[in-house]
Amino acid sequence: MKFILFSLISNNTNPISGETFTTHQKLENVINQAVLAEKQGFDGFGVGERHGPPFLSSSPAVVLSNIAAKTTKIRLLTTVTVLSVLDPIRVAEDFATVDQLSKGRLDLIIGKGNDPRHYPLFGITEEEQWESLAERYDLLKRLWSEESVNWSGKYRAPLQNVTIEPRPYQKGIPIWHGSASSTASTELAAKNGEPIFSSNVFHPIAKYKQLIDHYKERLAFYGHDPQKAIIGSGAGSLYIADTKEEAINKYRPYYDAFMNTDASKHNNSPFKNLDDYVENGPSLVGSADAIIEKILLYHEAFGHQVQGLSVDGLSEAEQKEQIQRFSEEVLPVLRKEIPDFIWEEPKKVASNGL
Repeated sequence: MKFILFSLISNNTNPISGETFTTHQKLENVINQAVLAEKQGFDGFGVGERHGPPFLSSSPAVVLSNIAAKTTKIRLLTTVTVLSVLDPIRVAEDFATVDQLSKGRLDLIIGKGNDPRHYPLFGITEEEQWESLAERYDLLKRLWSEESVNWSGKYRAPLQNVTIEPRPYQKGIPIWHGSASSTASTELAAKNGEPIFSSNVFHPIAKYKQLIDHYKERLAFYGHDPQKAIIGSGAGSLYIADTKEEAINKYRPYYDAFMNTDASKHNNSPFKNLDDYVENGPSLVGSADAIIEKILLYHEAFGHQVQGLSVDGLSEAEQKEQIQRFSEEVLPVLRKEIPDFIWEEPKKVASNGL
């Protein structure tokens, strides 16, 4: 199994100390997370996209470029790029640049996002999100794989004889499809034989398993081998302690603060409290052994090969502690238990790659 750390760069007030990072401090904090993740043996680092407080992640390409300059081997992911509202020309150019700067370490995860505030900012309605996503996705793929592109559609001006520069470093930047709530995302992924990444944060296992099962069924329908499906999964919050009780007690203030945010309320999580979330949901709060058991349980249901997790919201000292404990107490065990077949071989590069 491969492991990625990711961040939405949420800059909330610490519920225990009352401290808030400045914008510069929080951005530096996320860069430092990525550097530490590489040092501790994680396989990737992801930056999400949001367009409103308390999130500072409106420009993942810029943040990932900085991370690319300070790391050498860790995969760089977007978790997710809200392609349903973005101009594919801009996305193609920005992330091809990141791919060049990182020497082919980029994976793009696309989706509609789960924050409705971005729709009025970019001039589409929430009802248009899936149609918009599909159209922009098709254009993005052509811009990366073809030159002299001619195109017309609904959500941007027509193109005539367009070749984006720079070209990607990789011959094919991997595109994943973020999956949280709708079979529209799993259908698009399956039709194109591309990976999915389940959010797996706010709801019980059955909801996300249903989407993953749909993805596998549709892969077979479109002539792809479901046995070769590449699946990633997020998780609830990470907090490791020597015992489950200690972990719950230490994490509880963070959980309570997060559940009072607008972002959390929007997702209508059915869990009654933290204890319910730990017992019946995707939360990774507990002892190292309990977290290993939880991930194995979800792997049995999902069959995923990539596990994502986040330490957003914790104090900086706790972030470092949790990254280190996970890498030393959990990661090696699961790497042995769960095989995978991605990110093993160096990516082939385009003829103009360095």
